[in-house]
Amino acid sequence: MQVLEFELGGERYCVDIGYVSEIVDRGSLTTVPNAPDFVEGVMDLRGRTTSIVNPKTLLNVDDVGEASRIIIFDASTFEDDAAVGWMVDEVYQVVRVSMDDVEEPPMERGDFIEGIVRREEELVVWITPTTATTE
Repeated sequence: MQVLEFELGGERYCVDIGYVSEIVDRGSLTTVPNAPDFVEGVMDLRGRTTSIVNPKTLLNVDDVGEASRIIIFDASTFEDDAAVGWMVDEVYQVVRVSMDDVEEPPMERGDFIEGIVRREEELVVWITPTTATTE
C-alpha cells in the first residue's frame, strides 16, 4: 500500500495515495459565511470551486505550525463528488506501508482513523479523508 505522509501540528499523518489528486501551495481563500468551523474557505482550482478544510479542527490537533500546502483529494472518492482539499503544515513523501506495520487505533476515534503505522522512531496516524471530512 502507498500512502502520502504529511504534518499537522508537529505530528505525522498519512492518507492512501489513491485519494490524492494533487498538492498545491496555499493561496488566497474566500471565506464562506455560516460554513462549519473546519471549513477555512474555498478556492478556484482550474475552474472548479474547491472547499478547503482545516483537518486540525476536525481531528482536534493542536494548531501549531503554519499550513503552507493543500492536499487536493480526488472528487470521485467522495459520495457527493465534492472538490475538497486539506490545509497541512508540510507534505513529506509517498511511502510504501506493509499492512503488517499497521496497528489498530488505541481507542475509538470514529471511522476515519484507519490505524497507526509503527516505525522505529515514530508513529504515523493513517486517516481516511472521505469519512473525516464529513464528521
